Amino acid sequence: MTNLGKIDRTVFENAVAANLGASRDDVALGPQHGVDFGVIDVDGTALVTATDPLSILPALGLERAARFALDLVLADVAVSGVSPSHLSICFTLPATMTDDEFATIQSTIHEGCVDLGVAVVTGHTARYSDSSHPWVGAATAMGVGGHDEIVCPDGARPGDRLLLTTGPAVESVGLLSTLFGDRIAVSEDVLADAQERLEDVYCVRDALTAAAAGPVTAMHDVTEGGLAGALNEMADGAGARFEIDREAVPMRPGVREVCETLEIDPWAATSCGSLAIAVDPAGVDAVRGALEDRGTVVAEIGRVTEGKGVLVDGDQLEHPSVDPSWAAYAELASQ
Repeated sequence: MTNLGKIDRTVFENAVAANLGASRDDVALGPQHGVDFGVIDVDGTALVTATDPLSILPALGLERAARFALDLVLADVAVSGVSPSHLSICFTLPATMTDDEFATIQSTIHEGCVDLGVAVVTGHTARYSDSSHPWVGAATAMGVGGHDEIVCPDGARPGDRLLLTTGPAVESVGLLSTLFGDRIAVSEDVLADAQERLEDVYCVRDALTAAAAGPVTAMHDVTEGGLAGALNEMADGAGARFEIDREAVPMRPGVREVCETLEIDPWAATSCGSLAIAVDPAGVDAVRGALEDRGTVVAEIGRVTEGKGVLVDGDQLEHPSVDPSWAAYAELASQ
């Protein structure tokens, strides 16, 4: 694995899992590879919490960049099925960011939090000489609910059916085509479709909608490592086999063409906004209907069986060793 992106399972087990501080009985779910949230028991109530870096890309426009950053942070709690309710934010701002620019970011986050019922409870804000875009801090999201409400990415069971919202590589394609559209050799129509994919990167309400419509047994957002990574992490965690029909996987307009031009495997590229969902057969129609009522693209792509690994049309699908969007970004930025 390259040094870019999330650490792999080996580094996680050696450096993180072996060094988790004090052992406490109230930690109901601690750090696990492929699981993006933890759970603390507070007198029988579950506090779900997740931490992510804050990425602000000014080229997207500060308001859109802030909305994207907020949804990315809140999504890791939302995929648990528990609504995010509280947020702690640490801003390590570049010295060049003006007060007005920061006010735009903060007011946009405020508006998004109000819309989702999330309160900002604490944080830290300062400028530092070595800070630079896009990484301008980190945030911790929290949600309060019942332990029996929590959906984990490793909960899939043989007999469950697999749904996918939105499709592969929407985040990668949306960002790369917006930031470097003049450097990607596709037609104007394809480029416009690809840039529109940035409107597909929001999944907080989709995750909560699916969990409420359920029964959902497992849910995972398709981020780094793409669809191939998410499916493998879910199958490995569940100790089950995922059998996938490639033709059933939705592909949003502009995605295939841009990925081919940039020589990116769309199944391995980050796709924030997409959700892989395992659903009890009795709940498939309800979950699909609830998501479609929101205008979300959703398809049934396969099923869970006894065994292990991920099979696509009968062939083994491996977990990507690296997300190709990192190299594509570096190459386009250097031109």
